[in-house]
Amino acid sequence: MPHTTPPARPITPVVWRGDHAEELASLPPMHVAMGRGLMGRCPNCGKAHLFRGYLSVVPECAACGAPLGLARADDAPPYFTIFIVGHLILGGMLTLEKVASPPVWVHAIIWLPLTAILSLVLLRPIKGATVGLMLKLRMLKTDSDE
Repeated sequence: MPHTTPPARPITPVVWRGDHAEELASLPPMHVAMGRGLMGRCPNCGKAHLFRGYLSVVPECAACGAPLGLARADDAPPYFTIFIVGHLILGGMLTLEKVASPPVWVHAIIWLPLTAILSLVLLRPIKGATVGLMLKLRMLKTDSDE
């Protein structure tokens, strides 16, 4: 008996409705939502905190009720972080090698800690901007989309 895969479920966007439907009907422009997320604030209103911990997004905004927990960024923020940090570190390494040609241990002492620090510093703002983008584009998941 041949193995058949079940048909894929169509993905339907979640339109969020709540007590603040009039505020949510017109979301801010994309650059504003991403900028607010970048600063760690609610992408919709900019008044409440976006994160509960280092990377945990609050389930909903305390000020406007936006369902921030439904914007699951998953693997996008680490990918963007690796992309940015990789380009910065590689450019610096190549420049240093071309200018001074230091031994490998000097490269290790400079670039390994700098890579870790840049990754940790950039990951949270990039995740906030990604959540802002997802909220603006209404890319929200339901609890049943596990």
